[in-house]
Amino acid sequence: MSPRVLTTAAELRAATIELLGSSRRHPASLGLVPTMGALHEGHAALARAARKENDVVVATIFVNPLQFGDPADLDRYPRTLEADVQLLGECGVDLVFAPPQEEVYAGGAPLVRLSAGRLGEKFEGEFRPGHFDGMLTVVAKLLHLAWPAADASYRAYFGQKDAQQLALIRRMVSDLNFTAEIRAVPTVRSAEGLALSSRNRFLSEKEASAALVLSRALRLLAERASRCEPLDLDSAVALVESEPLVELEYFEVVDPDTLEPLAFNCSLTPFSGEGLALIAARVGSVRLIDNQPLKADPAGARG
Repeated sequence: MSPRVLTTAAELRAATIELLGSSRRHPASLGLVPTMGALHEGHAALARAARKENDVVVATIFVNPLQFGDPADLDRYPRTLEADVQLLGECGVDLVFAPPQEEVYAGGAPLVRLSAGRLGEKFEGEFRPGHFDGMLTVVAKLLHLAWPAADASYRAYFGQKDAQQLALIRRMVSDLNFTAEIRAVPTVRSAEGLALSSRNRFLSEKEASAALVLSRALRLLAERASRCEPLDLDSAVALVESEPLVELEYFEVVDPDTLEPLAFNCSLTPFSGEGLALIAARVGSVRLIDNQPLKADPAGARG
């Protein structure tokens, strides 16, 4: 069944009230899947997770201008609404909220915005100044616009691929007392291992092949972490830098929540506990990010 496409906040509010009221379960639950469109299987995984866990599922499609430092990047971002709606319908989404810019920012660019603080200044924030402030501002607005009835439970779904974004949203929800539960969905990859991204369509065949070195380097760290071995990040960096089409921007191992460097991120200290490997690189003209959760397995190390 094709989802209903809504363009105003008033339509969204009326439709969610209607669907929640007709749910067989009380209190009902609502799952929100915020996107910027140009959807792929990674977004489909978010929608399917929301469908599995909620009575009503709302997906949003809005290309947020506050997240783009370069107007040319905003203009270049692909708009594929018809195909996106079809994909979301196949995943069981009930409502698609696809508002025009003036509906989300009725008075023009907002004067008051959320700040990502120190957590948003590192890694992606360093290369894309202001990006996370714009992301948090629109996510907060979308969470409010789709807010269900008072007695309904509320979940919002984000991909693990954008690990820094996920950490910031979780911190925003905690710091500002949002009652929505943030659900993380594992990164979806191609059969070869490349993390799915809307940017992948801009890679040539050679560049797509070269980009696989990112996931290979991440898997190398994950295997060492699982065996409680020293991570030897330098050798993983060297692996990435051995690919001539890839220009590495950063490759770090951090705490999954604070994104602070881990004390055992060195060549000689055995890995213990949990961590998160973050990587970003340019492949040709395309900038890619990826990450890998790391977890020590003492039982596996002994074996």
